[in-house]
Amino acid sequence: MKHGVMIQYFEWYLPDDASLWRQLKKNAQALADKGITSVWMPPAYKGAGGIHDVGYGVYDMYDLGEFDQKGSIPTKYGTKQEYLQAIKALQEAGINAYADIVFNHRMGADRAQKVEAVETASDDRTQTISDVHTIEAWTEFDFEGRHNKYSDFKWRYPHFNGVDYDSLSQKHGIFNFDQSPWQKCVDNENGNYDYLMGADVNFDNTEVIDELTRWGQWYVDITHVDGFRLDALKHIDARFFPSWLYTLRTTKEKEFFAVGEYWNSDVQVLEDYLETADFSMSLFDVPLHFNLYHISKKEMNLNEVFNNTLVQKQDRYAVTFVDNHDSQKGQALESEIEDWFTESAYALILLRSEGYPCVFYRDYYGSHHEQLDQMMELRKTRIDGTRHDYFEENDCVGWSYENNGCAVIISTGSEKEKEMLVGQDHAGQTWIDALSHSEQEITINEEGMAHFPCSAQSVSIWIPKQVD
Repeated sequence: MKHGVMIQYFEWYLPDDASLWRQLKKNAQALADKGITSVWMPPAYKGAGGIHDVGYGVYDMYDLGEFDQKGSIPTKYGTKQEYLQAIKALQEAGINAYADIVFNHRMGADRAQKVEAVETASDDRTQTISDVHTIEAWTEFDFEGRHNKYSDFKWRYPHFNGVDYDSLSQKHGIFNFDQSPWQKCVDNENGNYDYLMGADVNFDNTEVIDELTRWGQWYVDITHVDGFRLDALKHIDARFFPSWLYTLRTTKEKEFFAVGEYWNSDVQVLEDYLETADFSMSLFDVPLHFNLYHISKKEMNLNEVFNNTLVQKQDRYAVTFVDNHDSQKGQALESEIEDWFTESAYALILLRSEGYPCVFYRDYYGSHHEQLDQMMELRKTRIDGTRHDYFEENDCVGWSYENNGCAVIISTGSEKEKEMLVGQDHAGQTWIDALSHSEQEITINEEGMAHFPCSAQSVSIWIPKQVD
């Protein structure tokens, strides 16, 4: 979608009050009016923590806040009815609704089962550190509170590869089930990064593949979502999602959008995954996120921001972002961009045509709300036409658009100015900073150029002054 903008409509530390779906329904039209074209919604199914679960501790994917399981009927975000109403409100406002899909693991099993396993080294899962022995693994999922509604499938230990706790010995570790080796087509971090958490789903098991396909068809029929955000790709057999998406798209005759989370800062790894996946999905531009992070920490030059990023190499398949729930403080992948650089970082993804930018809930509903609204409005109206890039300085970059007229300048150091071309059609015009960081007014010369200033460690976006 031209000039599309996604919003991740949640963050990790939302209150456990089951109100998010109602809030999203209420705000749907306002989001559309501001330029949001799609919403990434958090996992909607019941987690092991019930109403306290952010959604990634998956328990029952058929319980969308409908059954009394794990101590509550609603999820952290609300009930099934409220979820469906929120999706409908988004679509009526012209916004695509994307569902968060977590297939890698299950948590909160109903009972434990005895199974033969070996313990593997935490830093090299290809190395065993025990003989085959009997453990007690929490792998029996019966979903008794659902009473077989929608599905009578029951998860058992053959449907998993391993767990991280043996209740027989009360020992924590990484246990790989005998006869169910870790899958090969996964990220090679820690030797083999199949295992992440909980009971690790076995994608070599045909019953698992069939069940996840049935679930996908059921989910789309029930919710009518427009696409998916696919969690934890680096831990899942790379052959699974391309075929799963193909089957779902073929049977439903709908070209669902899909974006995957492959948390790796090496752009070559992401490009290899896209190729393996037959370019069946986009990927979040994790390398760009880390470039932004290092720039905000003064560990990298600003003009290197797009070096070795997905948006540089495969912009059609790059979903760009500044921060997300995983990079927030206190999380395992903590890498939060420093606040002083947040506005500049958003300018780098919202005010350039490459990539599909994703705005983070915490940033949008926090102190940067007005500036993000302004950038999204300018994205709709100003970034067409010929663009000129000015990336010569280590601590100051700029770019400008002819046609409707826009000039962006960012400094990570001292106060700066940069001469940029906006076109002779704008000669004689007076331009102002749309973010109001500067009170100056700039006049475009007869060659269509001007010197555009920027305060220290800031961003300014210069546009023609509206004449009443």
